[in-house]
Amino acid sequence: MPTEIPDTPRTHRSLWMDVWLTFRQHTGALIGVGVFATIVLAVFLGPFVHGVDPQYLDLQARNQGVSFAHPLGTDNLGRDTLAQVFAGGRISLAVGFAAMFLSLVLGTAVGTLAGYFRRLDGPLMRFTDLFLALPLLPLLLVIIMLFRDTLRNAFGPETGIFFLIVFVIGITSWMQTARIVRGEVLAIKEREFITAARSIGTRERRIVSRHILPNALSPIMVSATLGIANAIITESALSFLGLGFPPDFPTWGRLLFDGANFITITPARVLWPGLAISLTVLSVNYIGDGLRDALDPRLRDT
Repeated sequence: MPTEIPDTPRTHRSLWMDVWLTFRQHTGALIGVGVFATIVLAVFLGPFVHGVDPQYLDLQARNQGVSFAHPLGTDNLGRDTLAQVFAGGRISLAVGFAAMFLSLVLGTAVGTLAGYFRRLDGPLMRFTDLFLALPLLPLLLVIIMLFRDTLRNAFGPETGIFFLIVFVIGITSWMQTARIVRGEVLAIKEREFITAARSIGTRERRIVSRHILPNALSPIMVSATLGIANAIITESALSFLGLGFPPDFPTWGRLLFDGANFITITPARVLWPGLAISLTVLSVNYIGDGLRDALDPRLRDT
């Protein structure tokens, strides 16, 4: 008699499990996650371990090197560099995430509308090309000079500048996301399941929200990670030019700007915030590369 072979249960993996299995094979992305998580934990939990006020002035401890009391030294006013790096990191990361969210919302909305509705494609893409053709740095400088005092008076010196920096970075960095999302939407809307959804009378808004956007998630998430890095670099550049936050409100870029005049006396003063910016941007870029590979169905293991 023939031997019956029992059926072996098949395991069905979810989409996100496949994404994770592919993502963890990307060594650079895993290192990026570790470095970025370490930086985030350090800037938010570090003040509880190193409980020094970043604005405390100790003129007798000016321009000191590494010591037990000041692990990263002090600046020309005796302020602790490590405490300032922690405080500046919180502001820089907050600006990065907030500006990324704003640019992602604008870019996704413009790209989805342009890709799905043919009558809006021409005007929205020409509008996007207009923003791409603008010289961004002079535009940023003009906007900041025009609205800085108004927002300071309305929301205070710190909150007003925070809103202004996030706004100017967000409205000047959404164009690449819009073009990428538009191309993805143009490909998705011609697929069979979209035709099936239209044939049963599904409303356009529901097709976009339930079918188009979930399937365009891959480029959106990659743009989100790269948007954080771009926002941190832009904020650092503006602060380095002296057009960012006030001097008593440190960010990594502001620390570089303040320490540039003392680089011959205490070179480590610009080393640490510069290293923090570099490691953050590099780790986020590696995470974006890993997400791009993991979310691409052609590269995932089947």
